[in-house]
Amino acid sequence: MPYEPPTHTVERSLRATTGAKVIAGVDEVGRGAWAGPVTVCAAVTGLRRPPAGLTDSKLISPKRRNELAAELEQWVTSHALGHASPEEIDELGMTAALRLAAVRALDALPVRPDAVILDGKHDYLGQPWRVRTVIKGDQSCIAVAAASVIAKVARDGMMAELEAQAEEYASFGFAANAGYPSPVHKAALEERGPTPHHRLSWSYLDALPQWRHLKKIRISAEAAALESGGQLGFDF
Repeated sequence: MPYEPPTHTVERSLRATTGAKVIAGVDEVGRGAWAGPVTVCAAVTGLRRPPAGLTDSKLISPKRRNELAAELEQWVTSHALGHASPEEIDELGMTAALRLAAVRALDALPVRPDAVILDGKHDYLGQPWRVRTVIKGDQSCIAVAAASVIAKVARDGMMAELEAQAEEYASFGFAANAGYPSPVHKAALEERGPTPHHRLSWSYLDALPQWRHLKKIRISAEAAALESGGQLGFDF
C-alpha cells in the first residue's frame, strides 16, 4: 500500500513559532513486550533529505530496516539511545520508565535540543522539555521516523544477543519475537517461567498459575490514584 513519505513540516513549524534550532525526534520501541527493556532513540536530523524509503520502522521489512538503520546512523546529525530495564519498568510503571529512557537518550546527545517531537498523543516527557506530540509522527516526521528505525534495530539486536548469550534463553525465541508475545514465547514461559529479563509486574503472569507467585505488585502514585478513585490505564 503506498504511503506518503515523512517530511520536515513539524520541524519547520517549530523553528518558525518557537525559534528552536536543534530539534530532536523521539520514538520508543518495546512498550508492549513482555521481556527486555523499553528503548528510546532521540535523533537530530536538520532539514536535509533523508535516505530513500524512510518511514515508520514497522512498515519496513527487517532486511531493509537493518540496512536503513546503518545508513541513518551516518546520515543523522546526531542520535542517542536510552533504555529502561525490566526492573525499572516494574518499579516505576511504563509511563515513568518511558520518560526515564527518553531523558537518558536526550541527555546523551552532544547538544541539548531546543525542542522535541514526540511520537504519539501523550507527552510523557513534560517539563523542562519543550515537546510537540504528533500522532503517527513516525510516519509523518523525518526525525521521528529516523528515531523509530534506529531504536527498533538497536533493541532487536539486544534481544537477539540475549538469546545467544545463554542456552536457557533459546526456547523463548527472543531473536525472532524481541520479547513480545508469540506462541513460542508463551510456551517457554509456561514451561520454564520468567527469566531475569521479564517484566514481573505484568498481567501475563496471571495466566500462569505455577509462576503467579513471582508477580510483583507495584506500589506507586498510580496505585494511589486507583485507591482514591482515579483512572489508570496500562500499556500492556
